[in-house]
Amino acid sequence: MLARLLWRYLRPYRPLLAGVLVFQLASALAMLYLPSLNADVIDKGVAAGDTGYIWRTGGFMLAVSLAQILAAIIATYLAARASMQLGRDIRDEVYHQVSGFSEREISQFGAGSLITRNTNDVQQVQMLAMMGSTMLVSAPLLAIGGIVMALRQDVGLSWIIAVAVPALLIIAGLVISRMVPLFRSYQLKLDAVNRIMREQLTGVRVVRAFVRETIEAERFRLANTDIMVVGRKIGSLFVALFPLVMLVLNVTVIGVIWFGGIKVNEGQVQIGTLLAFMQYVGQILMGVLMASFMTVMLPRAAVSAERISEVLASRSTLTEAAEPVHLLPTPGEVTFTDVTFSYPEAEHAVLSGISFTARPGQTVALIGSTGAGKTTLVSLIPRLFDATGGTVRVGGVDVRDAHMETLWSQIGLVPQRPFLFAGTVASNLRLGRDDATDAELWKALEIAQASDFVAQMDGGLDARIAQGGTNVSGGQRQRLAIARAIVRRPAVLIFDDSFSALDLATDARLRQALWRELPEVTKIVVAQRVSTVTDADAILVLEDGHIAGAGTHTELLATNQTYREIAESQLAVGAGA
Repeated sequence: MLARLLWRYLRPYRPLLAGVLVFQLASALAMLYLPSLNADVIDKGVAAGDTGYIWRTGGFMLAVSLAQILAAIIATYLAARASMQLGRDIRDEVYHQVSGFSEREISQFGAGSLITRNTNDVQQVQMLAMMGSTMLVSAPLLAIGGIVMALRQDVGLSWIIAVAVPALLIIAGLVISRMVPLFRSYQLKLDAVNRIMREQLTGVRVVRAFVRETIEAERFRLANTDIMVVGRKIGSLFVALFPLVMLVLNVTVIGVIWFGGIKVNEGQVQIGTLLAFMQYVGQILMGVLMASFMTVMLPRAAVSAERISEVLASRSTLTEAAEPVHLLPTPGEVTFTDVTFSYPEAEHAVLSGISFTARPGQTVALIGSTGAGKTTLVSLIPRLFDATGGTVRVGGVDVRDAHMETLWSQIGLVPQRPFLFAGTVASNLRLGRDDATDAELWKALEIAQASDFVAQMDGGLDARIAQGGTNVSGGQRQRLAIARAIVRRPAVLIFDDSFSALDLATDARLRQALWRELPEVTKIVVAQRVSTVTDADAILVLEDGHIAGAGTHTELLATNQTYREIAESQLAVGAGA
């Protein structure tokens, strides 16, 4: 999974990677050449008292060292560029993949987990790509080349290398084998921390209103402790790895000095050769250590790559038709024909046998008890979900056959929980239409009964809006969301319980303005209050996912028991009201 991900996203940056390999090769070769030069200086220059040779060879060594440093810097720079661009490309594709998900896929992964996968998980893969590209040549070349060069210096001491290298590999293998499940657990714990933190930040008002600060703090503490425990286990393995590696390295160096010193004393090896051999042993173990460090990073990056690939491999249930329809012959018409909807693995259908038609300019209201399926029904119109049975048509075309952007351009949706983005009043309203003029924005605000409070805000249209609209009231947030939908100039306006935070007088004025200013627009209104739907052209009464009644306010009062009970409980009127 990790290899496929890296291969896919690093292919465009092959020139950069080629440069990394070339300069890493040059750096590694220079490092391998320096101990031999050092041995020559000692054995041929110092031993013979040849000062000129020492200066000449020493100057050449300095030049090689500077070239090695320059090559390493260039290789690191190119690797950083390639890995940063890799991270950018993966984040971009994950973002576009998630933005095409339906509510079903987002709920399946969870918003907190999707954020973690597009930040922390991508960072792990990005870090592996950078470290891997810089060590890909140097680690094996230092290890293998060091062995070759060490054997050229003295074959008799090679048994020390044959003991040290396997010892290092065994230590690294034991540690890494225990890290893989811990890294997988760590990412899941990180998801939990992000989810809880996100819930508490977005629901801070609820937390305070119900005096749950202590309970929520304890909930976060437990999640934080869980990730700390796993992180401590991972840290313990890291802590154990490097002292063990240094132990092997130091014991190896001591072995070289001990047994090499005996050979020097016996005249079998020169001092320069022994020092070069020691340097090569250090380079060999450094190469093995670098490879071990890479293998330590590998498990976490592999887990992260697996999580990223899960998102990229997930296919949205909202797929576009092979030959989508770009022209809707009857704009503003919404037709449901025997529509059924069920959530995956649910025992009962949320909607069943829904059939009705809303014609251009008509107002169709949906009313019913909580959980009757009203929000689910209107979510089928813009394809936030797809019906599991029957047909939903907008503009005379099955929504599954319509081009998605064409469909969405016909619809203005005011959700049950309106969301405002960080920015200004104008930037939020222009989400409906980028080229809307200030005059059009003020007109939409006037229809939405929001012009008065926007005019009083510091800056008017340029007044700042906090993320989520937390610096305005619930009623103001609803009216700004309604104005945003109006700015879009849709053929169909959907209000999903969008007047619930308004007082009755403002509700009435807003509806009158909508009917008066937008007579040609089809309006689908979900409401809990009977007063909101009394003047609708048709009212659909939903009960347990079925249409329990349809007609005007007067007709339903006379013929539908469910509607009459709702009306009597709210308006305290009889059937003749």
